Amino acid sequence: LEEIPRPIQDSGNILKQGYLEKRSREPSFFGSEWHKRWCVLTQWNFLYYANEKSKQPKGSFPIERYQAHLDPQLRKDSRKKCCFQLLCPGKRSYEFTAASPAEAQDWVEQIQFLLKDLSSLTIPCEDEEEEEEEEEEELSKDRESSDSMNNSQNSTLNLEGLQLEGDDIYEVLPGEIPDSQ
Repeated sequence: LEEIPRPIQDSGNILKQGYLEKRSREPSFFGSEWHKRWCVLTQWNFLYYANEKSKQPKGSFPIERYQAHLDPQLRKDSRKKCCFQLLCPGKRSYEFTAASPAEAQDWVEQIQFLLKDLSSLTIPCEDEEEEEEEEEEELSKDRESSDSMNNSQNSTLNLEGLQLEGDDIYEVLPGEIPDSQ
């Protein structure tokens, strides 16, 4: 089920990176273990490395269907407000601890923003497209009737007192001789 670690391929699209503690999947004799990892969020993937100089990730997964949320239940110590979780139905969940509650919040917000952006890239099915086309037609009809009302109101305005002060509104280009001079 685990993705095979591979070198980062979309390094130009790094959205967020930094050190987080990642909870190991297998609990040890002493309970869950947290390991410091250099984590990288790209447009399509979440990758984690042993440190920021590592070339090969220890793990990675496509971020697309995951959900991110703060989860203070992950730890019982003073860092519990720094925890967040990445969940995806049918896939492994990932648990992290940031350096501060604000940093954890920032990771969650960045991931949620990315996921919202990714979901907007989906192409609607035919039924949805037809509904959207009907809505667009109604909106354009509303705009047309609104525009025609505005145009009829504009034509009845008194334009006599609207002389511009100062020079003509047209720009004189070099080499041209103005008519009025």
